Amino acid sequence: MDEDAFKDIYGNYDPQRCHFAKAILTRCAGCARSQRVLIAEREAISCLSRAGHERCGTILPLLREKALFALGLSHSEQRLPHGKEMKVECGGLGALAGLLEASAPDDVDALLQRAEKVYGAVEGIPFGEIVGAISRYSLRRRSGQGRQD
Repeated sequence: MDEDAFKDIYGNYDPQRCHFAKAILTRCAGCARSQRVLIAEREAISCLSRAGHERCGTILPLLREKALFALGLSHSEQRLPHGKEMKVECGGLGALAGLLEASAPDDVDALLQRAEKVYGAVEGIPFGEIVGAISRYSLRRRSGQGRQD
């Protein structure tokens, strides 16, 4: 199945795509409100909570916007390249978990609910500390990279 066909099928199937799907699929985060969906030989993540979907849909664009400079971008693009999106999702959730003294972002929805209680609103989150963690976050290297045969 090619990419366009997959996007068409998935777009018609699931109106509540998980906003943090990349982080969940790579297992740098988890969420109790997520559900794995298999389409052909591809795996996708669906959100089971309308309120959770809205909460994640509010914070992820803010994380992207606040991290633009740290990512070396001058303006907000429609979509970030995969590596930069991974830095935003994994680095941002990891930093937020650290601020809230959670060991890891094991449940994104619970983490964001806790952040709302602690900081009052999403806008009250100290994004400066989170952006620093996003810029320091490094992706795992693929095995076999850099080897000379």
